[in-house]
Amino acid sequence: EIVEFQKIVGSLIELVDQLAKAAESEKMKAIGARNLLKSIAKQREAQEQQLQALISEKKIQLERYRIEYETLCKIEADQNEFIDQFIFQK
Repeated sequence: EIVEFQKIVGSLIELVDQLAKAAESEKMKAIGARNLLKSIAKQREAQEQQLQALISEKKIQLERYRIEYETLCKIEADQNEFIDQFIFQK
């Protein structure tokens, strides 16, 4: 009976060891997945910051172009007025 008991206990210990190894493996997979998600979140945050900076730069550039356009329109109007005055003087 003792030998049979030892076999049963031995089998039980092997089964528990296998389950412990499987649980540890799943735990490591879960930790790896969690770290990957954190990494992806940080990458997206960095990408969002880069895009926000690019948007700000483009807005500043757009404002410069708008001011330049308005200035050029004023210059064109002044030149057209000068041409009109010059033509009417002759």
